[in-house]
Amino acid sequence: MRSCLQACRANQLVAAKGQAVALRPAGLCGMAGGAREVLTLQLGHFAGFVGAHWWNQQDAALREPANAKLPPGELCPDVLYRTGRTVHGQETYTPRLILMDLKGSLSSLKQESGLYWNKQLDAAIAWQGKLTTHTEEVYPKNPYLQDLLSAEGSLSSDGVWKVKVIPNGKGPTPLTTATTPKPLIPTENIRVWSDFLRVHLHPRSICVIQKYNHDGEAGLLEAFGQGESVLKEPRYLEELDDRLHFYVEECDYLQGFQILCDLHDGFSGVGAKATELLQDEYSGRGIITWGLLPGPYSLQEPQKNIYRLLNTAFGLVHLSAQSSLVCPLSLGGSLGLRPDPPVNFPHLHYDATLPFHCSAILATALDTVTVPYRLHSSPVSMVQLADMLTFSGKKVVTAGAAIPFPLVPSQSLPDALVQLGGTTPWTPLSACGDTCGTRCFAQSVVLRGLDRACHTSQLTPGTPLPSRLHACTTGEEVLAQYFQQQQPRVRSSSHLLLTPCKVLPPYPCLFSSSLSQQGLIQDDPPTGAVESIPVLGALCSSASLNQTLGDLAKELTKLDLRRWASFMDAGVEQGDLEELLQDLHSLAQCYQGGDSLVD
Repeated sequence: MRSCLQACRANQLVAAKGQAVALRPAGLCGMAGGAREVLTLQLGHFAGFVGAHWWNQQDAALREPANAKLPPGELCPDVLYRTGRTVHGQETYTPRLILMDLKGSLSSLKQESGLYWNKQLDAAIAWQGKLTTHTEEVYPKNPYLQDLLSAEGSLSSDGVWKVKVIPNGKGPTPLTTATTPKPLIPTENIRVWSDFLRVHLHPRSICVIQKYNHDGEAGLLEAFGQGESVLKEPRYLEELDDRLHFYVEECDYLQGFQILCDLHDGFSGVGAKATELLQDEYSGRGIITWGLLPGPYSLQEPQKNIYRLLNTAFGLVHLSAQSSLVCPLSLGGSLGLRPDPPVNFPHLHYDATLPFHCSAILATALDTVTVPYRLHSSPVSMVQLADMLTFSGKKVVTAGAAIPFPLVPSQSLPDALVQLGGTTPWTPLSACGDTCGTRCFAQSVVLRGLDRACHTSQLTPGTPLPSRLHACTTGEEVLAQYFQQQQPRVRSSSHLLLTPCKVLPPYPCLFSSSLSQQGLIQDDPPTGAVESIPVLGALCSSASLNQTLGDLAKELTKLDLRRWASFMDAGVEQGDLEELLQDLHSLAQCYQGGDSLVD
């Protein structure tokens, strides 16, 4: 535990810097309960999209009114959030987050956060010399998001944020359908991720790389070597290091870092250097990296596609060398140059060309597969999760999810699993093709959002049991038995939670009309918009990665790099590419051992 002096200094620093306004819920896990803190890094613009949905979902869960059907605090928000106070004494609860993006990517969001503006302090600073004013274009705040935030509070003329409280005076107005006048956020209003982020951030969260532009034809962060060079510059390296120390030093038990990193552009290089820094300074902590790839791409942009291939390959190899675990996340069908169709979800209707849609689905999967190291009771640490999945050098894993998990009202979990038959119960989310029928070496599975009443069979005594699953006495036993039957001799871990995934606005309306407000499949017309859903998510060490990584190496071997000298000019040498190919082949060989589930 920190000393009293360290705690005092940390609180003074918080008060000096200010905090975003979001109240910590009472009665949940706290530092006294030994929360295992995680620091999140978001690197890149698509990572910002996924992160915005992720934090919105955390925020919606925090604002959920107490539900007698749900146990208090299945998930511990202190793992991801930190407490503090503003300069005006307002207690706050903000994400423990560092994000990096490019010049022009923030839209109306202020890098230093407008909520920390101190009018009295500004007035006390008087410059007597000549002033030159430079005015930048002001981006209008998304009107829908403004409506949501105005329901929670406002910034007064003296610079103090006034929070509206619910009648019992215990916090901000909960986000419910009754207080959100618009059913969905207009997609055409979404230009950047800050257009729909409803969570206030700490001033130490946002780091803008000013030397590269978010939009335009020139000055873009396109290549892996460019990204590596960013964190070789003292300015950006020191800025990241300072922010890391700010968050890490206030933690009582830091279990590790989760990194959301764009793989397709130069941020793959930023991520490589960032994980190298973390490994050097915080050895022994977990580093779980989610390599993000946006939706489908066009064959009409050959240079962009070649760069994407090279960035992805360099990113996977370098990130896997420094991380405890790396998992590509994408709705695409392939990591290579061939544009396979995006994946399909039976009960979702999404536009794969819209980052707003794709990132929402990936964030929902991420919110589920990260459950093990966010649990309030008996959590699995990041290091333990990684060790279970990545033995024998298998540092890359795949993800999959059933969004939503298909369940009919009054149906039991054993009935639903038997109905799935022998098919893989989730949609693949790592651009590694269809993994059905391939060998799985290890897996971590989470099923959330099912009422306790449907966890086990409700057959009357004496009724013949349709399957062995119907004989199980707990939902956890049902889940473990199902995966034991599906994949015997596989190292497996499973968790069953009552808490569903929240999909309230500004989450996009992607769901079919056959879903109820709780995400269950029904024949009757819907009574309202879907508010929460059950989700099944999985991380797998899969033999499919042998072919995926091998194919990536084959495609790179066929490239004539003389045509793409600009990529090499960004800081990558011929020797680096040769080493990359060797590393890819070595990584692919770790997943040899049969393509079927049976040895």
